[in-house]
Amino acid sequence: MTDDEAKQLILETLEKKSGSKTKFYLKDFYKMIPDMKPRAVKNLVNKMVQESKLEYWSSGSTTLIGLKGAGKQHGEEDA
Repeated sequence: MTDDEAKQLILETLEKKSGSKTKFYLKDFYKMIPDMKPRAVKNLVNKMVQESKLEYWSSGSTTLIGLKGAGKQHGEEDA
């Protein structure tokens, strides 16, 4: 699987789950692409954050990752 195919798979998976859940742990991304090594998945997620396709969200103790602009917290943080 190429990086572009993996990115597309991540985006499609997150969009499908966006009705019930908008933020995910990094380990959830490992499960989305089980044939890639965890470090490669982490690097891919970081690249997608840099491309503004995904964003990090932190509660202070936990860091989650979600689609850029998705989730109710996003609107509250901009206010």
